[in-house]
Amino acid sequence: MSKISSDSHLDNYDFSTIERTLQQQWDSDKRYHTTNEPSDKPTRYMLSMFPYPSGKLHMGHVRNYAITDVLSRYYRQKGYDVMQPMGWDAFGLPAENAAIANAVAPAKWTFQNIDNMRTQLKALGLSIDWSREFATCTPEYYRWEQWLFLQLYKKGLVYKKLATVNWDPVDNTVLANEQVVDGRGWRSGAIVEKRDIPMYYFKITDYADELLDDLKTLEGHWPKQVLSMQHNWIGKSRGMELDFTYTLGEQSDVLRVFTTRPDTVMGVSYLAVAAEHPLAQYAAKQNEAIAQFCAECKQGSVAEADLAKAEKVGMDTGLFATHPITGENVPVWVANYVLMSYGSGAVMGVPAHDERDFEFANKYGLPITQVIDWSDKQGQYDSREWQEWYGDKETGHCINSDVLDGLSSADAIAKVEEIVGAKNLGKATIQYRLRDWGVSRQRYWGCPIPMVNCAYCGTVPVDEADLPVVLPTDVIPDGRGNPLKNIPEFINCTCPKCGQPAERETDTFDTFVESSWYAQRFASPHDDTQMIDRAAADKWLPVDQYVGGVEHAVLHLLYARFFHKVMRDEGLVSGDEPFANLLAQGMVLAGTYYRENADGSKSYYFPHEIDLVMNGTEVSGATLKADGKPVIIGKIEKMSKSKNNGVDPQEIIEQYGADTVRLYTLFTAPADQTLEWSDSALKGPHNFVKKVWRTVGEHIDAISNKTIGDIDKANLSKVAKDLRRKTHETIAKIDVSLGEHLALNTPVSSLMELCNEIASFEVANDNELAVRHEAILALLTMLSLYAPHVGEYLLDALGIDTRMVAFPVLDETALVNDTITMVVQVNGKVRGKMEVAVGTDNDTLIREAKALEGVAKFITGDIKKEIVVPNKLISFVVAGA
Repeated sequence: MSKISSDSHLDNYDFSTIERTLQQQWDSDKRYHTTNEPSDKPTRYMLSMFPYPSGKLHMGHVRNYAITDVLSRYYRQKGYDVMQPMGWDAFGLPAENAAIANAVAPAKWTFQNIDNMRTQLKALGLSIDWSREFATCTPEYYRWEQWLFLQLYKKGLVYKKLATVNWDPVDNTVLANEQVVDGRGWRSGAIVEKRDIPMYYFKITDYADELLDDLKTLEGHWPKQVLSMQHNWIGKSRGMELDFTYTLGEQSDVLRVFTTRPDTVMGVSYLAVAAEHPLAQYAAKQNEAIAQFCAECKQGSVAEADLAKAEKVGMDTGLFATHPITGENVPVWVANYVLMSYGSGAVMGVPAHDERDFEFANKYGLPITQVIDWSDKQGQYDSREWQEWYGDKETGHCINSDVLDGLSSADAIAKVEEIVGAKNLGKATIQYRLRDWGVSRQRYWGCPIPMVNCAYCGTVPVDEADLPVVLPTDVIPDGRGNPLKNIPEFINCTCPKCGQPAERETDTFDTFVESSWYAQRFASPHDDTQMIDRAAADKWLPVDQYVGGVEHAVLHLLYARFFHKVMRDEGLVSGDEPFANLLAQGMVLAGTYYRENADGSKSYYFPHEIDLVMNGTEVSGATLKADGKPVIIGKIEKMSKSKNNGVDPQEIIEQYGADTVRLYTLFTAPADQTLEWSDSALKGPHNFVKKVWRTVGEHIDAISNKTIGDIDKANLSKVAKDLRRKTHETIAKIDVSLGEHLALNTPVSSLMELCNEIASFEVANDNELAVRHEAILALLTMLSLYAPHVGEYLLDALGIDTRMVAFPVLDETALVNDTITMVVQVNGKVRGKMEVAVGTDNDTLIREAKALEGVAKFITGDIKKEIVVPNKLISFVVAGA
């Protein structure tokens, strides 16, 4: 029982004041802080992919964090001890680029942005435990990253080797693939070179099988699309290494290639090597044209996707290698599509059965010999046009293959293995598409790699007692090389092994490293004695629900899974996977408007700069407000600064309030699908919130100074029973939607329906007042998951302690419908309806149906048939009617 005081009247809905008041209250009472103390409550660790501190939130952030927050609030109401932390993925290239552009130290720029974005996040009313906040660019965080690196180095899971990178010869720096524009450096405009430099690698391939096999444990918990992408990226292939021998002067060696289809080995018409391969370099010394070609191959991007799209070009080296089965000479070419850093830097060309090789062979007039046929494809191969001509290893068979002729592909593979094995020129092996993870970046704004380069001892790890190796934070880079090389206080040190003067490693870690273990660090974020407190990790891990964009479905998730496994093997955590459940949210899209420039480029305009031309209710065009001239209505695309189609969340919050923004982003589309932004569509959720406000306000006025008693369930009117049924149906639906299906949009529709039922319910007595009170409390409790400010403010106005609010308890007896509506027909036409008790016998139903005024006047003749369809209708067939 509860009593509402007479001063609980609600004024107009002032969302700005309400939201500011509630956020201050949550902060002051530390509402969402969690501890690592043991608890009788079950735990839920809810985590969004943490943001890069760019300075401003975008709508993708809003959607991501709103999804996680609704689920966090739901589980708190269900009695769970819920942790929802937040941190900052704070190292990386954007800060360095901003520093170059604005002449400001990346550290200063980063921490200013963090302060700004923290304020923006709090404005959304997120139930975040801010006591666990950290930024990955602080020594307190990356110290433990360096410590783990040293543990992996001791175990042989870290090594150093040459890697092919994009090199800007003017800025003297390595470029990321996206910084290469039309073969030139994004900043200097210089032609980019491929250069081999020493880099550190994590041996992620040692975990390839486990990373692949454990995907099975995530089935049903991760999206199928993501699991498939992970599976394909790891790319386990069973195949064979084949050795083509060659001699240069008096020295003999082998050119080793890997193939998944050794049954095609008799179709090899050339071998292709990378420009950096010893054979290519030997040929370059003998031939100036080849030397020039190899130099050209060093220009352009090293990205796998770019290489796939680039024109395939090559040069004949004039060298040959011996075929491991036939003993014939096979010409060796140097080709631009082969990288030294992939495999052995050599591939075998089988033009009839590989599209890339087919293109290359036709370009240079190399033989194209079909060696695999299908039983139903005989004689149809056309070497002038590419066609898929493989079959699988069961249906294909060998032709034009000498000792392999007539064998099925599977038997031919076994035969090849037997032949080359006897000659010690090959063996069956397993290869992965997955490569070891190169973690070195030749940049300033990143975690220093804790290694020392000594002239006497070589590469030496830093002593653990000397961690962290602290990055100087007052550096303003200019884009020309790594500024750490020019800071004597940083680079000069003594060798931990021999004590002689040495130089500190100036490479910094790939920022994927920081984001690969932040989920575990949140369990004990401020522990300065160890990387992870095991008791805290055991309480919270694995993450129960991870939410983030599908664009991170491969690398971030793969690296995070790898890190969890190596941390497990170090005894830091338990379990094999870091994220028990994954929700990959859809992107937020918006329309674009632009004009085409004379040079072929496009100038994009913001939506607020545009007037739409309407033809009735249809949009027929658009003009620019500034000059009234037409603009092109472009595609609906992901919000981006480059297309000027982004929406500033802060502006929308100021106009409609955070609760409306949250409701809109969650209601408009399922969480895993794209959301097409529409400013006008915000009015629907906003009007819903205002309707809730009015409805509750009217209820508060009606119950002022009254005591709300318990519901007398045995003496309820039909309308009261209907409202109770609707209330508890909504409770049941939302409980299943959030707890079982992660369907976050449909509960909003259910809440809207319940609000409409409450608003139209007319109270006739105190018992019905109690029914409406129950419905309103349930509505506000569930609404507070989505719109926490208005939900909790109104609950507080009703005298509810919002710190103790629990998800409404389902009363299954309320779901029982003890009456039904039956339709009454006469000669197939509806003539009336009547409410009857469930289970009423047919004789009574027929008698009461005949007595209905709208029915009786149509029964003017003899009744030939009386039909009762249980729980649906009563039908009379009347003669002469």
